[in-house]
Amino acid sequence: MTLLSATLADWLSRGEPAVLVTVAEARGSTPREAGAGMLVGRQASTGTVGGGRLEWTAIAAARRMLEEGGALETLDLPLGPATGQCCGGHVVLRLERAGRETAAALEECERRAADARPLLLLFGAGHVGRAMATAFAPLPLRLLWIDGRAQEFPEAIPPGVERILTDSPLDPLAGAPAGAGYLVLTHSHALDFEIAEAALRRGDAAYVGMIGSATKRAKFERRFRARGRDAAALGGLTCPIGAALTGDKRPEVIAALVAAELLVAFFRCPHPIASAPDTSSISSVVTCS
Repeated sequence: MTLLSATLADWLSRGEPAVLVTVAEARGSTPREAGAGMLVGRQASTGTVGGGRLEWTAIAAARRMLEEGGALETLDLPLGPATGQCCGGHVVLRLERAGRETAAALEECERRAADARPLLLLFGAGHVGRAMATAFAPLPLRLLWIDGRAQEFPEAIPPGVERILTDSPLDPLAGAPAGAGYLVLTHSHALDFEIAEAALRRGDAAYVGMIGSATKRAKFERRFRARGRDAAALGGLTCPIGAALTGDKRPEVIAALVAAELLVAFFRCPHPIASAPDTSSISSVVTCS
């Protein structure tokens, strides 16, 4: 995910001025939501307020501000023929010259957004687990990657992923908050069953997925019922995972399909996935609320 605060701090440290562009209002059909932001410098930009003609207009206006010394500007843009877009909505952009106070406010907003991200526990560091961790790292999730085999983890853990080396995988599961997700793909079917059963018994998961076939699922369901568990909980199990595209078992493909499953599940959960940091109330003197 783009961290605007780090980019802004770097630009300012090198004496490069910048303008923070924020979607102040978004009405109707628009490419980005209110609070979305981007930074514009003389030669580069990062983040996005929606792309296309809308973004080109914002970048051009921001660079005029940098050249002319402006401090604050508002652009009122209907997304219709006048802008060469057919969204049909209406966007108000706020442009302000960014300083060190802006960088500090952005950092605080990003910290709050990170704290609000839903938690995903990924059990298993084998070949599919490694593909999953790589695919999930850029997503707005907090990812705990759990295995008891140190040698299975890659030398470089993807940015933002927290490695947990433990022989007791049920411990982090027990400590997870309501609304967490659990993705189970260890080297052992028996261990998969124990973890999936514990996740289902919690009754508060946004997603419980276990790698395997329909046969593996049937075996797990028989075991679950034989232990006297509530059979209704089995409706919360996704197994096979990533089944939207059958027949392709490449780890990277499975990871992409499961990422889509997870995002849909988190959005449907009573503890929804956090959006991008809301930069709409940031100014040089006011921090985010």
